[in-house]
Amino acid sequence: MSAPVSIDILKQHLIDPEICIRCNTCEETCPIDAITHDANNYVVKADVCNGCMACVPPCPTGAIDNWRTVRREDAYAIDAQFTWDVLPEERALPVSEAGSDTVPVVAGETDKAIPVPGPATDTVRGSIVPPWSAAKPYVNLYTHKAPTRATVVGNYRLTDATTDSAIHHIVLDFGATPFPVLEGQSIGILPPGATADGRVHHARQYSIASPRDGERPGYNNVSLTVKRVLQDHAGNPTAGVCSNYLCDLKKGDVVSVIGPFGGTFLMPNHPNSHLLMICTGTGSAPMRAMTEYRRRRRLKGATGKLMLFFGARTKEELPYFGPLTNLPKDFIDTNLAFSRTPKQPKRYVQDAMRERAPDVAQLLKDDNTHIYVCGLKGMEDGVLQALKEIAEAQGMPWDPLWERLRMEGRLHLETY
Repeated sequence: MSAPVSIDILKQHLIDPEICIRCNTCEETCPIDAITHDANNYVVKADVCNGCMACVPPCPTGAIDNWRTVRREDAYAIDAQFTWDVLPEERALPVSEAGSDTVPVVAGETDKAIPVPGPATDTVRGSIVPPWSAAKPYVNLYTHKAPTRATVVGNYRLTDATTDSAIHHIVLDFGATPFPVLEGQSIGILPPGATADGRVHHARQYSIASPRDGERPGYNNVSLTVKRVLQDHAGNPTAGVCSNYLCDLKKGDVVSVIGPFGGTFLMPNHPNSHLLMICTGTGSAPMRAMTEYRRRRRLKGATGKLMLFFGARTKEELPYFGPLTNLPKDFIDTNLAFSRTPKQPKRYVQDAMRERAPDVAQLLKDDNTHIYVCGLKGMEDGVLQALKEIAEAQGMPWDPLWERLRMEGRLHLETY
């Protein structure tokens, strides 16, 4: 009697193209570069993925948490996944040649300890859990297959008309349709039309710039901070599909919305929590939401400190400049940094942080401090380096502090 023949089975990690909003969070988070993308889909390399699950908690939609059990030799190829519009159905596995059950070998389900990335690995650099006192968020109430509709009730330019940086503040009203959000969450906008190859445009993700009780208190609306994209990262002329669509909207126009998304980049609810907020450009959206919510709660017992470092090329290109400068100094400690002011040296948010090192250090020493960083990816290294220098100058070793901030949900990075 012959022995059973074991089939080499793979639990293949897949990303659902119907739910994915192409935010790049998974690729940025993966500690072993197992995720890649093309113009259509984000996909997981079956021969690289070790099932460590580091990418699953940060995903705002849950698209990353999909698996199919396949024979290793029949694993779905990357090129095939790039063409998918939907996930394939689960396949029935063949019975072994001996006709008896065998124990499959499944990737990611071994007795080996799963490595948890820490600061030393330079991979998962921010928290993947929310603050302990954050309210519970709603996510994925509306999807690509079943979006909801919102009406434009406001659209105005935030930046000076003389600048090339056109940033708009756009207010969307959901009427009687439930759309509960929290500060730090985002939504997806489905622009009309299709790509050159006939595919419907994917949703674009935008952080919400208004607090949970609405842009206008008591109304079922949200606001967005949107920059009109007129060139790519290399400086070549291009027209951002969704940003131009949004910036051109008029009052009364109706847009298709999915979401909300995000379960970690949330503000703490306990009133004595301190917020250290660091942002550039449209990365100010979640900071505006948090600041406005705290402002509305100020007379209801919220006593925590707010400190903001906000960077832009020039004063004219900084969104919300006027309202920010009018906020009471005893409510928020605002520090602005401009990198392209004529006849002035370049100054970035990390430079402003170093100038205020004693005050930043005091916040780092306090267990009630929560740190939020939002803006272009290029700022992340500089901000973390400044925090490291400030902490260590005050006798706080950075690596253990960094790890504690991450694990306690007190260091949140959202860069793009």
